[in-house]
Amino acid sequence: MIGGLLMVGLGIVSQETAVHHIDFNTLGLLIGMMIIVGITAETGLFKYIAVWAAKKVGGHPTKILIVLGVVTAFGSAFLDNVTTVLLMVPVTLSITRQLRVTPIPFFISQIMASNIGGTATLIGDPPNIMIGSAVKELTFMAFINNLSFISFLILFLTLPFFVLIYRKQIQTTEELRQGIMDMDEKEEIKDPVLLKKCITVMGLTIFGFFIHQVVHLESATVALAGAFLLLLLTGEHFLEEAFHRVEWTTIFFFVGLFVLVSGLVETEVIAALADYAVGITGGDVAKSAVLILWLSAIASAFLDNIPFVATMIPLIQEMGTMGVNNLEPLWWSLALGACLGGNGSLIGASANLIVAGISGREGHPISFMSYFKVGFPLMILSIVIANIYIYVRYLM
Repeated sequence: MIGGLLMVGLGIVSQETAVHHIDFNTLGLLIGMMIIVGITAETGLFKYIAVWAAKKVGGHPTKILIVLGVVTAFGSAFLDNVTTVLLMVPVTLSITRQLRVTPIPFFISQIMASNIGGTATLIGDPPNIMIGSAVKELTFMAFINNLSFISFLILFLTLPFFVLIYRKQIQTTEELRQGIMDMDEKEEIKDPVLLKKCITVMGLTIFGFFIHQVVHLESATVALAGAFLLLLLTGEHFLEEAFHRVEWTTIFFFVGLFVLVSGLVETEVIAALADYAVGITGGDVAKSAVLILWLSAIASAFLDNIPFVATMIPLIQEMGTMGVNNLEPLWWSLALGACLGGNGSLIGASANLIVAGISGREGHPISFMSYFKVGFPLMILSIVIANIYIYVRYLM
């Protein structure tokens, strides 16, 4: 925010220009989904799903590791990945305490699953929200059609590696497994009436995302309409709690970031970078897509992927004005590189840091190197798979 204010205060951009560059569609979509998920979390739905899933695989730790990874990925696809891991971590701790195994393998697998699952849809990960908001042709359905298959293919190719790496660390006894089977998932549902309201509104909201282009509504309008409908149905009791659960630090971070990027656009720094990129690739779509995919992945592994994507969006748009004819493979390369690249290190994405922080507070610290040794090679594997997918689907 201070950086954004300096942009205006130093006269680099005018206040009107700065406000014009703030993407209110991104902000509205984030706020709307945070409110819906915040209220839904009160019902105990996510704990119910996790306990139910653990029982379905007989309480076996290795199978639980896989099934919780899949639940996290699906949750991250239709909620945001930060919220999903915040909901999954407490119940994972409860299950691992019952099994008397270390929760770290479960946490690392869920971090990676959340970033992979978040890649699959428009609303799953902030980089996708930003790309979808900047490029109107990339609708909710376009993200699902182009990214869901490859995301879940990568997920199902990645999860067996966790079993291979951690199988010796998560052994338990038959007696402790029986303790999982004795848990009653129905006890996790705290408010059945509220649950019905939440599921109804969430279903309507996701349906709204599917048809938002047909009815000529922005995704933010759909999300905020769902949020306000749920607030209307749940009453004043949930109003303050819902707004308390909105991550306002994230929202204001985005505001400042958009203004900072406006300075790079208005001073033509972005145009110069785009010109350099076109010079390297000669305007060739295939070379540009591969460059963006790998650059996004490596950069997002060590920087937060949100500011990187905020800078790349106008750069790709600028490349379009310089003779790169087909920008679609470039957008999908950016989404895949930024979202999957976040798995490369512990500081690559917000979800990584949040899970590591909670794990540390619970007495199970995840060091940078212990994560890096697992996360970075698997991230490289996922980008290799994504590279093959981009080439086969768009460039052959």
